[in-house]
Amino acid sequence: MRYIIYGAGGIGGGIGALLQLAGCDVVLIARGAHLEAMQQHGLLVRRPGSEQRVPVEAVGHPSELTLGEGDVVILTMKGQDTAGALDDLERCAGPEIPIVCGQNGVANEPAVARRFANAYGMLVVMPATFLVPGEIALFGEPKAGLLDSGRYPRGVDETITQLCADLSAAGFNAQPDANVMRLKHGKLLDNLGNAVGALCGVEALRTARDDARAFMGRMREEALACYAAAEIEYASRSEVGERRAATFTSGDIPGVERGGSSTWQSFRRGRPAIETDWLNGEIVLLGLAHDLPTPANRALQLMAKRALRAGLREGAVPLEEIVALEEQLAAS
Repeated sequence: MRYIIYGAGGIGGGIGALLQLAGCDVVLIARGAHLEAMQQHGLLVRRPGSEQRVPVEAVGHPSELTLGEGDVVILTMKGQDTAGALDDLERCAGPEIPIVCGQNGVANEPAVARRFANAYGMLVVMPATFLVPGEIALFGEPKAGLLDSGRYPRGVDETITQLCADLSAAGFNAQPDANVMRLKHGKLLDNLGNAVGALCGVEALRTARDDARAFMGRMREEALACYAAAEIEYASRSEVGERRAATFTSGDIPGVERGGSSTWQSFRRGRPAIETDWLNGEIVLLGLAHDLPTPANRALQLMAKRALRAGLREGAVPLEEIVALEEQLAAS
């Protein structure tokens, strides 16, 4: 199989580079200066105790490739970019190409399944950071990350079995899972606080630790109530934590700052959009469907969007403002 990694930043670039080093046929799809740097110099992969420049094939759009049987697309862009990517893939590859969602949240898989015959989910637990164009950092050791995968909405087939075998050979912990969305719903619970660190800043959260913990606890409680109402299965925090602990610890890379969540990285880089709608927005949507209040998740979602519109960067919004909006929404 040939793997097309669509959205080759920290996560996608890391998956693609290690697959290629393991002897797989890989193409990265990226944009801008990052694409140019990879085309000219390859991808520099920095890891604890080592670094390696990996020659990669990189293009800017699926139309630059002849896509067909044997190709598997792995989406690793943020959720807000999925719709445009699917438009491009449908035009360039048709509706039968296998598409694996290696993304946060649980909304990308149904978006793929609505339009394509072969949709897959991938749990991504992988400490990776985009550093500068053409350079990424992978902090996990001894394995780079946890990438269990399965068909959507359930099942395992030859494609996913081969993918997991190739990922395992490349240095990941990747097992076929017939109910991968259960794992992804469990991880979603831990992603609900991603925007808190981005909006408030890591140092501010340290000084407001108890208040931040309480706020994130309320977001989780709202999500669990929604899961119960919708009869959604989810993996426990301990189950995902045990799988992670068996896979990697985050090592140090000299001169490299360990990045925060994907949302934090988007704010730090000044990206024009963030994935909060695919994290907290998922809980808000479930709450609306089941007539359940979700003021904490809605407050964080709205505040993140306000900050983005105002051009604010990481650490610009006090936690007190988010909590005040939560209280306002709860009272309305």
